Amino acid sequence: MKTVDTKSYDCAIGCPVEATLDLIDGKWKAVILYHLLGDTIRFNELGRRLSRISQRMLTRQLRELEAAGLIHREIYPEVPPRVEYSLTPLGRSLELVIRALWGWGHAYLEVRKSAPRPFNGNRPAASAQRAS
Repeated sequence: MKTVDTKSYDCAIGCPVEATLDLIDGKWKAVILYHLLGDTIRFNELGRRLSRISQRMLTRQLRELEAAGLIHREIYPEVPPRVEYSLTPLGRSLELVIRALWGWGHAYLEVRKSAPRPFNGNRPAASAQRAS
């Protein structure tokens, strides 16, 4: 399991960006944090919301976020056990970053929808559309 606490940074100009990206890197961590912005969520509900993630990967990402101090894992002594995840105050402090990522991604996808198709490797997009 990767932790930022054990990594040393050279503290160049981009050092804080590198440290932040180390915490939320990968395909799923920022998405998990986004879903936890709203409320406490159970493990299986997170799995449903992130339908393309495997249970193993979800467990791994949650453990890394917990080790980084960004999320809190609460286990209830019930049968079957109930496990809930929520943001810690440190995790909550990433809210502006996560919402900015969402906003930028939303705008990018909107532009991409209306933009012409990129070069496909064989011929320009305009030629490809005429050939269709």
